[in-house]
Amino acid sequence: MKSANKFIIGFLLVVIFGLPFSQTLVHILTEAWWFNSVNFSDVFWTRITWKIMAWVGTFIIYGLFLWFNYWMAQRLTRDRAFRFLDASDLAHYTDTIANSAVLVVIFLISLAAATTSASAWETILKYLNATDFNLTDPIYQHDIGFYLFQLPFYEGLKNWVLTLLGWSLILSIAVYVLKGTIRLDQYWQHFLTKDVKTHLSLLLAGIALVIAIGFWLERYELLYNADGVVYGAGYTDAHAQRLAFWIMSVISLLLGLSFILAIWQNNIALPTYGIGIYMIAFLVFIGLFPWFQQRFIVEPNELEKEKPYIEHNIAYTRKAYDLDKVPTQDYPAEGQLSRQGLQDNQFTIRNIRLWDYRPLLSTYRQLQEIRLYYRFNDVDVDRYTIDDNYRQVMLSPRELVYAQVPDRAKTWVNERLKYTHGYGLVMSPVNIVTEDGLPELFIQDIPPISKVDLQVDESAIYYGEETDTYIFTGTTTQEFDYPRGDANAFTNYEGNGGVPIPSLWQRLAYAYDLGDLKILISNYFANTSRIHYHRQIQERVSQVAPFLRFDQDPYITLIDGRLQWIIDAYTISDRYPYSEPVSQSNNASAITQDGDIAQMSQGDINYIRNSVKVVVDAFNGTMQFVVVDEDDPVLQTYRKIFPTLFTAQDEIIADVKAHFRYPLDLFTIQAQMYLSYHMDNPQVFYNREDLWRFPTEIYEGNEQIVLPYYVIMRLPETSSHEFILILPFTPVNKDNMVAWMAARSDGENYGKLLLYEFPKQELVYGPSQIEARIDQNPQISQQLTLWSQEGSRVIRGDLLVIPIDQSLLYVEPVYLRAEQGELPELKRVIVAYAKEVVMEETLEEALATIFGETQADVQQTTPTLPSAPPKEGVSKLAQSALETYQKAQEAMRQGNWQKYGQYQQELESILQQLNQTPKSAPDLRKSAGDQN
Repeated sequence: MKSANKFIIGFLLVVIFGLPFSQTLVHILTEAWWFNSVNFSDVFWTRITWKIMAWVGTFIIYGLFLWFNYWMAQRLTRDRAFRFLDASDLAHYTDTIANSAVLVVIFLISLAAATTSASAWETILKYLNATDFNLTDPIYQHDIGFYLFQLPFYEGLKNWVLTLLGWSLILSIAVYVLKGTIRLDQYWQHFLTKDVKTHLSLLLAGIALVIAIGFWLERYELLYNADGVVYGAGYTDAHAQRLAFWIMSVISLLLGLSFILAIWQNNIALPTYGIGIYMIAFLVFIGLFPWFQQRFIVEPNELEKEKPYIEHNIAYTRKAYDLDKVPTQDYPAEGQLSRQGLQDNQFTIRNIRLWDYRPLLSTYRQLQEIRLYYRFNDVDVDRYTIDDNYRQVMLSPRELVYAQVPDRAKTWVNERLKYTHGYGLVMSPVNIVTEDGLPELFIQDIPPISKVDLQVDESAIYYGEETDTYIFTGTTTQEFDYPRGDANAFTNYEGNGGVPIPSLWQRLAYAYDLGDLKILISNYFANTSRIHYHRQIQERVSQVAPFLRFDQDPYITLIDGRLQWIIDAYTISDRYPYSEPVSQSNNASAITQDGDIAQMSQGDINYIRNSVKVVVDAFNGTMQFVVVDEDDPVLQTYRKIFPTLFTAQDEIIADVKAHFRYPLDLFTIQAQMYLSYHMDNPQVFYNREDLWRFPTEIYEGNEQIVLPYYVIMRLPETSSHEFILILPFTPVNKDNMVAWMAARSDGENYGKLLLYEFPKQELVYGPSQIEARIDQNPQISQQLTLWSQEGSRVIRGDLLVIPIDQSLLYVEPVYLRAEQGELPELKRVIVAYAKEVVMEETLEEALATIFGETQADVQQTTPTLPSAPPKEGVSKLAQSALETYQKAQEAMRQGNWQKYGQYQQELESILQQLNQTPKSAPDLRKSAGDQN
């Protein structure tokens, strides 16, 4: 009977403790298969090896040391027994219960410490592979690499040892108290026996030594002090607080020595007095001394005392955010722009973005999602050479969202085997508008139809922003490919993405890991089957490189006929001396309201570099971590740790590099820091005399900050147009512009920042002032009000400030959307220049109103008229146009956007034929910019 009971108990223990460990082991196995499938096995085994080493090492050391102290306490009190169960029937089992309870406590403490230590694998590896910055801090003269790579390790090790000694002390005291060895009824100097006193004195001496080391390390934490005039060590920190930590470190060592000396004394008077002196010293040196110096020495002469430390803060913050080499130029804003100047900058004019991404996304969804399970997640901005023209375009991939499949169609087979991928993308130029106020689509429909020399050869999107489920390919049933009329097209996956699962035991492993029995029992699997998971691209790249921080807005590109995602990856740190964190910068809430920026800047980061671009194939899921900043010491350290992870930029084809762009999130963070740190004079910085802010604009009736935007333009003193990210600045509490910053993205100029400052003695209108002038224009405001009263919703898009030829052009598109509709139409374009504000149907018309028509425009108004077609032909064309229009309206009412688009194309063709009549007939086509 006893044997049976032991067997049952043993079996239950194996089940209780074995199941969690088996889940962990199976998960490690499946993750190893996944890393092998993406060719990053070395990365996985490096991480897992050091995690295991840290976990096992901590568990063993903690377990042995805690058990040793328990054993020592038991041995020193072997003449005494535990008495806590004397009054119960279990008194006979007191020792057994005590030993078992201690074993459980030691196990739990060791387990918790080991789990914590396993997460420190990155800190350990960065310590072992540290890279110098070749720049020292101004207080202690240590290389910056010491603070980023070594100091975190020393502080972690200190806490690790202190925790171990603390638990050992608590465990030992508990034994002595429960056994009655600590005699509280004795005089306080004698309530410990000699052997017990020796044991506890050694533990306390060890704790005192660790505290002394802690005070010594705490001196370096002054470089991150956020309580002074500026971030970092100030005058009081450098002269009082640093000395106080040094003194307390020495006093802590002396306190530890007093515990050692007490071993040879018959009482504990010496360490008791030592503790009292320690507390008094702590109060004096840590509390009163720095307070006195700050109050009576620094504050009456604050600027004079703090000036060197303000200089340190400015210099090191600029270096941490890569703002120390931003060249500044004057931008006179002369207001001398002419029609000829516009002609000379037609490249810029043709690429002015008239389509705001928000109404455009709504338009894409209405016209091109085609089926309810497709979704455009967002709209990306990029540039392409199209038909030999360098053009800025907007594009969005058509992803499949299984959650939008009808409920009755939601089966395991459909979710895992059928609805596996999205299909194609939509692309449109930033400046062209059809006669219906809709974007002209360069690439559209399913399968993708291209009107330009960009072709989509591989349309399937297995890896994207919305692909958050695992799927299987290579099964005996075909996957749904795309809708085709009343039927559907089907396909079999022929890529190399996913993890092969040819055998039953591999399917068993995944069934157990994912908790899905159907993986094991389904008859659809074959030797060619593959499982695709970690398909959401941000999660996918984070799985490989969790030590990098990734941009939350990947953008899609079309390269050699394939869809490729590009994700910006950042090396970050919160340990850069004297550098102010983004979250603590002036009015940081203005940008952290954006969820992407908030996630980027969380954790008080005060160092950031965009050192890596990750290219992810939308069909195969392959990843390339491309190095774009070879000089970043943080990345150099990671390259030492993971030598096979990163790809040098010169190994990447030129077509991929051509689509690298300066990251919007990084630029926003740098601009946020530059609002204060453009000031390099300590006195000006101290007085906050020249603080800047992000300008504001109105969108759908709400005021919001102007975020950076991409343009194709020619910078002053340059000869060619390039893809640039720009942002204007205004002073705090004022609305006029004082400067604008540009980040370059093309070729050898990639990553260079430029600042252009306006004359301080002249008024340069800011975006909100232009918005006010638009509202004050009676013709414009009357028309906008009229539209609003007619049941339409007026949407004013982003107000773009376009620098051209030492002048500024302001452009704001105006959209109309039915109150109950989701299909915005671009109706007008507002252009402001100098004192003029006009609103016309097209950008070209608005520019002509302000600057006059070109000679080409004049010639176009009086052309040689072609012979009019017969009246009968005109009548038939007009009737056909009317019928086609009516069909389009009916299709729109029915929600059949595919047919609506087809009818619109037919109508455009008919109207073009009608347009061959003499100019007395109205020109029904409306466009903005160059249509070539």
